[in-house]
Amino acid sequence: MIGTSRDGDVVTIELQREDRRNALDTEQCVLLRDALDEAVAGGARAIVLTGRGSAFCAGADLSGDVYADGFTDTLLEMLHTVDSVPVPVIAAVNGPAIGAGTQLAIAADLRVVAPEAYFAVPAARLGISVDSWTVRRLVSLAGGGPARTVLMGADRLSSAEALACGLANKVGDLALAQDWAKRVAELAPLSLRHLKLAFNDDGTQDAPTPEQLDALRAAWTSDDMHEAREARQEKRQPNFRGR
Repeated sequence: MIGTSRDGDVVTIELQREDRRNALDTEQCVLLRDALDEAVAGGARAIVLTGRGSAFCAGADLSGDVYADGFTDTLLEMLHTVDSVPVPVIAAVNGPAIGAGTQLAIAADLRVVAPEAYFAVPAARLGISVDSWTVRRLVSLAGGGPARTVLMGADRLSSAEALACGLANKVGDLALAQDWAKRVAELAPLSLRHLKLAFNDDGTQDAPTPEQLDALRAAWTSDDMHEAREARQEKRQPNFRGR
């Protein structure tokens, strides 16, 4: 469900769960984390992340184990692997990046976004929330206004809007991302490693406050979360009550 290919110093890692629009479950997160580690161990000097088919990543697989204990920890461990590997990671966002798909894209260092792609984090529609790392990284990349639009307004950000606010670095396809990765791979590795560390020192490494952790846990264990699951299964609008 994860494919890898190599062209010189560039390794491309592809989510290959097309039937689920590349949605993530625990197994996918582990496979992706391992693929990243293996690429670095094999001497890759740049990594491209993309998805097979029409979607980059449709988020967490709500029909899988995402509500089980341990999924969010595994997801965050994978995202921090993207964030911390000592080589540049370019996300080739070939289609919608929803929920965990947006998280995966913002964990990367650079983003090449297809014209038809968009970013969305509908956590508030699902009665859940995202961790402080996600909020801070989205603010760091897109700015406070667009980040609030995506998270608190649960609105989409188009590729054009993403480019305008800086979330997208370029608009283009996988070939463009791979060509850029080849050029990046020719740059000085130690310089890039330092720059990655400096750019990622954006507040996302700070520990969340106890109040933030309590609020996040409350959302994930709430009646509203269960109501959203039932509403999704029954194909109706959820009726949230704040408890």
